[in-house]
Amino acid sequence: MSRIKIKVKRLGTGTDVRLPCYMSEHASGMDLFAHLPEDVVLNPGERHLIPTGIAVAIPEGYEGQIRPRSGLAIRDGIGIVNSPGTIDSDYRGEIKIILINLGQEPFVVKTGTRIAQLVLAPVVRAEMDEVVELPETRRNEGGFGHTGLP
Repeated sequence: MSRIKIKVKRLGTGTDVRLPCYMSEHASGMDLFAHLPEDVVLNPGERHLIPTGIAVAIPEGYEGQIRPRSGLAIRDGIGIVNSPGTIDSDYRGEIKIILINLGQEPFVVKTGTRIAQLVLAPVVRAEMDEVVELPETRRNEGGFGHTGLP
């Protein structure tokens, strides 16, 4: 397993800002924690931008992917609107997560609530090569259920 160093900065003066961390030995994503001036109630169908109180410096050649937490999704119906979100290597602002309540009950987000995961991934930049025709494949233009039902 390879490792890279990520510089992280706590924003504001609060010492209660929690840094991202892996919650198990082989976890792919680090949990991100809410950092709020007051609790936020997400009613069913509502979305809210939740700050984490941190900023990061992701090395060039990598991106941070923001992903939902499966436990929040199955238990409470909490997801992320733009999932996966992307943190580019040149972004230095606060990480904020757009949570949505797809559940049936209000969900309270408090400071310290684990709200998302941060996964680091290598980035490959593409160069567009405009052509008149694309190479044929067996699938060609088939999409959106083209292989039929299970």
